[in-house]
Amino acid sequence: MKFHIVSDSSCDLGREEARRRSITLVSFYVALGDETYYREERDISTREFYQRMADNPKVFPKTSMPTPEDYLEAFRPLAAQGMPVLCICINGQYSGSRQSAENARAELLEEFPEAVVHVMDSQLVTVLQGELVREAAELRDAGYTLEQAVAALEPIRETGRIYFTTNDLDYLRHGGRIGRAAAAAGALLKVKPLIGYEHCELVSDGIAQGRKRSLQRVQEVFLRAVKEKALNLAEWRVVTGCGLDRDEYETFTDQIFTALSKLGHHLPRSPFYQIGVTIGVHTGPTPIGVGILRRALRPA
Repeated sequence: MKFHIVSDSSCDLGREEARRRSITLVSFYVALGDETYYREERDISTREFYQRMADNPKVFPKTSMPTPEDYLEAFRPLAAQGMPVLCICINGQYSGSRQSAENARAELLEEFPEAVVHVMDSQLVTVLQGELVREAAELRDAGYTLEQAVAALEPIRETGRIYFTTNDLDYLRHGGRIGRAAAAAGALLKVKPLIGYEHCELVSDGIAQGRKRSLQRVQEVFLRAVKEKALNLAEWRVVTGCGLDRDEYETFTDQIFTALSKLGHHLPRSPFYQIGVTIGVHTGPTPIGVGILRRALRPA
């Protein structure tokens, strides 16, 4: 390898996949109901934490970003080996994780002046940050240098788009994403929000009545965008992700990729993504959706 990849755990790859791809994850911290913070995917699995959220629906979780010391723990052994590092962090507008990584880099250079660490703001969240990290790993494994990989990755960050829904408006209200009155009205009418993510921001894709219909509408909005933009999906990464309900996820994913196949897009099925609690604190344990990110250009 010409460089090593580090990412914060908000990329939602999971420890097993990260190990398989030789990627180091630096954990966010999560807590529920007390001040005991656990390292995501180290002290507690995402699924276990979601189950605790589901079992305690009136208790809202909290997260805390990785510290500079956490990043130093990841950077130091690589610097000692003379290995360049690409560190990919969650959208800087959502968290100070990138700043922690930058602070760690500055401290590292005092100890290892020749160390090479590039800290990148992914401008993305959850599954799309994960796909940017996967893309970085593929470039690295194809022999790209750190500088070449950065140049290939930077332009594709702005192409990311997520279409998703969630079942519980209380978490969105608690996080300040919607008002108390809107949450109360939505709960009364059994209305579910359709939420998008693009250009570093959450956007509204509408509403639907009930969970089943909201899942259908997410698919419809996504597929309509693919058709209207005449996307050649061979040039894109298409992935799905969910919170707690794996069975619901499998059905949703089957429907997405079957519909794409009927449109002439014969793609490999999405790897499983469990949307991490960094985003789950705002959505509750029931987020589910589909994301898309352009692949990096390779030389002919």
